[in-house]
Amino acid sequence: MGQPRILIVDDEQDLCQLIKTSLNKEGLTQIETAGSINEGWNRFQQFKPDLAILDIMLPDGEGYDLCKNIRTVSRIPILFLSAKSDELDKILGLAIGGDDYITKPFSPKEVAYRVKAQLRRAGTYANEFEQPNVLTVGPFSMNEHETEVKKDGHLLELTAKEVGLMACFLQNPNQILSKETLFRRVWGEEFYGADNTLMVHIRRLREKIEEQPSDPQWITTVKGLGYRLHGN
Repeated sequence: MGQPRILIVDDEQDLCQLIKTSLNKEGLTQIETAGSINEGWNRFQQFKPDLAILDIMLPDGEGYDLCKNIRTVSRIPILFLSAKSDELDKILGLAIGGDDYITKPFSPKEVAYRVKAQLRRAGTYANEFEQPNVLTVGPFSMNEHETEVKKDGHLLELTAKEVGLMACFLQNPNQILSKETLFRRVWGEEFYGADNTLMVHIRRLREKIEEQPSDPQWITTVKGLGYRLHGN
């Protein structure tokens, strides 16, 4: 599947650039812009986008009209941008074929997320275009869903509780995490002095990540305070 193509039609060039930059940060780089209905229609026919973002108030008419033209030949997702926040305007935009309606002012990041959601629903957005959020500390890395932890690129065979502990440590490198904090985050319960449960899990985790579990290099005990993951 190739890169999704996105057409932005808005006569505010600064706004177009802002949205374009936000989409680029999300890995979407095939983007064309236009400043009017006429130019937008021409670009649509040449560029053949997978999604269109249309401003409603354009120099030569309303984005609703461009939406109607697009709908005669295509079912691609269409998002409206508008300074109009009345419910009737939103209903009209959706009724004539729009898939989403975003009121100005808005967050460019929100627009980018809505674009990705529409592309996924349309089946034109593959996960490889997303920039994965991988947390890395020292030799350890954890995927954005907090389900896999690797050491030096090799997947560690951890239990769910061990992954939860590593998530806490990787999100707070070089910081002392109290037993209460770890228990609340991983077990979802208050601590109530459950030292043995936590100690057993920390010991098993060390056996899987340390060269010498009895003399740990990475997860160390801070007497009377808790545990700390060293980030170097």
